[in-house]
Amino acid sequence: MPEAVFVRDSDQIRYTAAGAVGAGEIRQLADGRASFYDSNTAASLDDKVVGTTTGQVTVAKTNGVVILDGGRCYWDHSANSVTYRPANDRDFFVGTAVGDWASGDTLITVNLNTEPRYLLDINRDPTETVFVGTRALGVMDLQARGGAYKFNISATNEAQKIDILTQDGFSKDANAIIELIFNVRDDGAGTVVDVSLGAANATNASDADAITESLFIHLNANDVNIYAESDDGTTEVAATDTTIDYTAGTPVEVWFDMRNPADVQIYVNAALVLGSTVFNVNAAVGPFKLLAHVEKTAATDAYEFDINRLCARIAEQ
Repeated sequence: MPEAVFVRDSDQIRYTAAGAVGAGEIRQLADGRASFYDSNTAASLDDKVVGTTTGQVTVAKTNGVVILDGGRCYWDHSANSVTYRPANDRDFFVGTAVGDWASGDTLITVNLNTEPRYLLDINRDPTETVFVGTRALGVMDLQARGGAYKFNISATNEAQKIDILTQDGFSKDANAIIELIFNVRDDGAGTVVDVSLGAANATNASDADAITESLFIHLNANDVNIYAESDDGTTEVAATDTTIDYTAGTPVEVWFDMRNPADVQIYVNAALVLGSTVFNVNAAVGPFKLLAHVEKTAATDAYEFDINRLCARIAEQ
C-alpha cells in the first residue's frame, strides 16, 4: 500500500451526524472551521455527512445590525443567523461579508472561513509609545494582556499621557475601514482624563485635540457618553455625543468607514451613529496611523481601559 491515499479535497470534511442535519445547514467542525451541508436533502442521525468549508454562501443575517464589506462575521448558534461579534456561548467565526449589508437585511453572503487581511493591527505591527508622567508597572502603565492592551492612568497628582501609535499608516484615499474594540474598566471619579481612539496623522504629548488630522471616538472621565469627532486641518467636527453609552466592563465595537473621506460613516455596535453629521477628512494630507491616546492634567484621578482590537483594512474600492 502507498504511504498516502487520496481521500477527498481538504475543504470536504466527512462526519457522522449526531442528529438531523438540514439541507444547507451551517455547522462548526471539530477543527473549529465553519461548514455547510451542500445538499438539498436533509440528513438523519448516523448518516455520513460531508461539510464544505470553502465558497460563498447566502445565509440568514441577524436583523438590526449593519455588516460592512469584508468585515468579520460570526454564526449566532442560538439564533441560526450571522451577526457581527460572538456572545459568550456557542457562537463561532464563519467568514467575511461579501458586500455591505444594511440593518434591515435578513440575508447575507459570506466567504466561508476567510479572515480579513488587515494592513495595520496594533497587536501585530510596529508601534510607538511615549509616556508622560511617573511610570509604574500596573499603575501608570501600558501592558499587553493576551490580545489586548491595558492602559492605566494613576492617581498621582501630575500630568500624564499614554499612547500607542502605529509606525506605518495609509492614505485618506485608501478606502480604509478601521475596526476598534475598547473596554472601559474604571472611568474614575474625576473629570480631567480624556481618551481618544481611532486614527490620526500624529500623536501629542498632552492634548489629542491639538492633533491636526484625526478621526476619533472620544471618552471623558466619569461620563458614559461615547463621542465622535474629526479634523482634517480644514474642517473640524468637535466631539459630538453619539447618544450611545458604554457600560464599564462591557466591550464596545466601533467601525470608521473611510471609503468616502468627505463623509466618514461611524458605527457603534454595528449601528450607524450621527448619520446626519459630516465627518470630513478629505483635506487631510496624512498618512493616517492608528492611535489610542489617554491624557490627564495634574489631578489625583485614575482611569483604566483596554483596547481589544484596533486595526485597519484597505481596498481598491
